Amino acid sequence: MRRLVVTQNITIDGVIEATDDWFARAGHDPDMDRALAAQRDASDGFLVGRRTFEGMRDFWAPRTDDTTGVTDHLNRVAKYVVSSTLQDPVWANTTVLSGPLVDEIGRITALDGSDIVCTGSIDLCHALIGADLVDEYRLFVHPFARGHGRRLFDGTPPQHLVLREFRAFPSGTVLTRYDTQRTS
Repeated sequence: MRRLVVTQNITIDGVIEATDDWFARAGHDPDMDRALAAQRDASDGFLVGRRTFEGMRDFWAPRTDDTTGVTDHLNRVAKYVVSSTLQDPVWANTTVLSGPLVDEIGRITALDGSDIVCTGSIDLCHALIGADLVDEYRLFVHPFARGHGRRLFDGTPPQHLVLREFRAFPSGTVLTRYDTQRTS
């Protein structure tokens, strides 16, 4: 059974809304880039909401000059977009999930394969957390306190998490990986 992993860039005060005051200045370093690539390569599914999907599709799908491996990965993996309005995703290997969220996620996680990663898509993340569908959180915590903005756990039920990894990078960003403990 595949695992559903929420991966987010996040401020130390929990904001995942990628605004220019922190996200555009988020430092990257070779160690962090390698960690991101390793996590990317361990997945074969990508789950997002429609707005995030359209932004990523329009940016990554046509790229021919990408040396990071992101374009190749996204063009290759199964992409799942949760939407009640999108008809034709216009990106190879994309499936539109328009049914009940719990049923759709149950169906795709039951398929053979490795991790399905959800990133961005704040509303979708809140719905996944609220439905107790997340198996793991991978949080790249950036050294910035925004003070306001949309947070990963806004309005979601309490979560008991088990720390699986903690790794600091020279940029000051810290990777924390948590497994969930199911409430049911």
